[in-house]
Amino acid sequence: MVATTAALLTAVASGLAVTAAPSMAAACTGYVALTFDDGPTPGNTTTLINTLKAAGVRATFFNVGQNAQGNQALVRAQRDAGMWIGNHSWTHPHMTQLSQAQMTSEISQTQQVIQQATGTAPKLFRPPYLESNGTLRAVEAQFGLTEINADVDSQDWNNASTDQIVQNARRLQAGQSILMHDWPANTIAAIPRIVSDLAGRGLCAGMISPATGRAVAPDGGTPTTAPPTTAPPTTAPPTTAPPTTAPPTTPPPDPSGPCTATYRLVSSWTGGFQGEVTVSSTTAITGWTVRMTLAGGQSINNVWNGVATGASGSVSVRNAPYNGTLNAGGSTSFGFLGNGNSSPAPSDITCAGA
Repeated sequence: MVATTAALLTAVASGLAVTAAPSMAAACTGYVALTFDDGPTPGNTTTLINTLKAAGVRATFFNVGQNAQGNQALVRAQRDAGMWIGNHSWTHPHMTQLSQAQMTSEISQTQQVIQQATGTAPKLFRPPYLESNGTLRAVEAQFGLTEINADVDSQDWNNASTDQIVQNARRLQAGQSILMHDWPANTIAAIPRIVSDLAGRGLCAGMISPATGRAVAPDGGTPTTAPPTTAPPTTAPPTTAPPTTAPPTTPPPDPSGPCTATYRLVSSWTGGFQGEVTVSSTTAITGWTVRMTLAGGQSINNVWNGVATGASGSVSVRNAPYNGTLNAGGSTSFGFLGNGNSSPAPSDITCAGA
């Protein structure tokens, strides 16, 4: 086993010498997405990240929620290396065999733990075993997730050799993504050769667009640069003025308070429902607490983007550590799964800011 590991590392090191990232970037005529499922995995993820970095490429990691919960430092390492992070469910089940409530739980818990680790909720979801249906896609939409399948299967999960993985990757065309995994040693050994082959065809590794689900040019790792290119600040705010139009029309509470809270029912099913509360600030705040009263027979559990006190009757939810600070006119939201009938909606909703 030691000899095999040493050989793989030697192969990786020798392969990296032929990948010159700047020259490849200059020759890009299209982009593909390198994707890795099932992590993070202690002992594997760090080697995978280092191999990708040495090859001068970025990739998308579809993390399993339970793995992310127990290895949050590795999730942050993915983020810090410039990788993109997607949702791959909480326990890696056959999602199409679950109820809608179970689907929601699988996705919401993973959204929550990845956001806690990185400060950003995923925008992409890859269903385990690439199995999907209309119910699952409806749940994904509730979380603003784009479902990502795979155009090419590397077969690394099926004990494919390094040569086979490289050969399968040669089927990639511009805009497509390849399914690989976080854990196979053969996959790590194949990366330098895959990158070199792509460069020879004028293809470079890119990100997956949440809008189209297709591979596009990398965003450079700076989230704040993307919005100005699509919605220039010199024109959009004066004509749309979201802070002055949206809050007054939806939340009717006292405008003199530092924040307001608005509830909406996302979905419901027999014996349960999913709710969402949007917190909007009228002044700059560094924290918020929402209080609401649940109807008889209702209770909440599995809150994300907030920390709840109480589960029935009078309930309060304060901000999570990463979403308490809001600028004047800013907003955030938290969601929860509820037990019982979705009607009537929670009442006496108030927001206190700090």
